[in-house]
Amino acid sequence: MLHVLTHNILPVFAMLALGFILGRAGRVSREEAVSINRIAFLVLQPALIFPLIEGLHWSEFRIDAIALYGACQAVLFTATFLIARHVLRREVLEAWLLAMATIFVNTLLYIWPISYLIYGEDAAMPVTGIVAWDTAFTFVFFIITTSLMANRQASSAQSVRRIAANPVLIAIALGALGNAFALEVPEPVLTALDFAGAGAAPLTLLALGVILSAHALTPTPTIIVVSGMKLIAFPVLVWLALHIGQRPPTWNTLLLLTAAGPSGAMAFALAILHGVRTDQIAPVIVWTSALSLLTLAWLA
Repeated sequence: MLHVLTHNILPVFAMLALGFILGRAGRVSREEAVSINRIAFLVLQPALIFPLIEGLHWSEFRIDAIALYGACQAVLFTATFLIARHVLRREVLEAWLLAMATIFVNTLLYIWPISYLIYGEDAAMPVTGIVAWDTAFTFVFFIITTSLMANRQASSAQSVRRIAANPVLIAIALGALGNAFALEVPEPVLTALDFAGAGAAPLTLLALGVILSAHALTPTPTIIVVSGMKLIAFPVLVWLALHIGQRPPTWNTLLLLTAAGPSGAMAFALAILHGVRTDQIAPVIVWTSALSLLTLAWLA
């Protein structure tokens, strides 16, 4: 457990912590971090996502396991949204993104590199399956629904243009088309994408740490409840669901590891993009990132 923590988990977490320290020390400003995050989102993440989607071998995935994971996401999201909206009295869009923070784990930028370090490419196939699911379906769902909810006054044509111009969605769509029609991507293009995509995780985590450093971390009822739903309720729900049916033990282990990961940064990024208050969302990401270190090391 200690070796996994020090050699595989902390090196990835260190970029988020470094950004937080640099932000608190005033060495990197919020404006600089926002610019870094924008570049990572517009250029590096699409470069990371396209070859991932384009190169997927769907036949190697256990669809039953991914479906159970997705069902758990739906159940927990609904429960958290209702609690955040009607018990904690958060605004609709804030409650929507707080609920997203409980089910959208930082798989692509956090769990995925950790699982590769620990288990290697073949053994990390279950995590790759969840990355593919979250990238191609869950993330797309939240990008579209949050945009529509935040721009209710916009016309249908304006909404379609805004959504269609999103570089992440474009990368997902192009990758899916290439995968579906078995198109061969030129080797130089893949090399360029791999080169650019390698910077997506460290730069995004660094920028996120700087931005989060400006927020107070004092736990509030909302932060405690949402963090608890993420760190306790979601892994327990996935653990129970994985008792349904039979599959290789590695799938159960790695899907549970994924569920125990910290909240993904995209709920925070979407909140910034659409002008939603982040004083509750940001600490949830910080607390779940810190508290998940030991649970991830134990589960791994």
